[in-house]
Amino acid sequence: MAVFFIDSSALVKRYVRERGTAFVTDTTDPAAAHRVYIARITGVEVIAALARRHRAGDIATDALAAVIAQFREEFAVVYRVVEMTAGLLADAMRLAETGELRGYDAVQLAAALRVHAECTALGLSITVISADADLNEAALAEGLAVEDPTRYP
Repeated sequence: MAVFFIDSSALVKRYVRERGTAFVTDTTDPAAAHRVYIARITGVEVIAALARRHRAGDIATDALAAVIAQFREEFAVVYRVVEMTAGLLADAMRLAETGELRGYDAVQLAAALRVHAECTALGLSITVISADADLNEAALAEGLAVEDPTRYP
């Protein structure tokens, strides 16, 4: 069993076929028995990305409804959701100020660091999975292991 924190730039690859889809699908497959954490805001970001892809013509209307239903189901039962708390958001503000991150990227990193702290206390390590270069750079600077799914077909 491995522990992963997946941001929305990577998780959307589970629901839309693109470079890195196989890597993310394998990582998030419940049969793999990994612990997969996501931030609560990832729900908003993934659905927004799917809707944007629909507006661009990449996803048909009936396919959009099906993929959003799949995501909502998995959001509820597959992923371990990191809640947004005042402390986590204060950490995100600090990260946004010092790390030159966009707002939600700072929240994603703060959530990953929260999971990292909890896992370290249990003797476990985590890997952040993200397709966002700025977030990956900031996560590495914070001492986290990072995997970019776009490095895989």
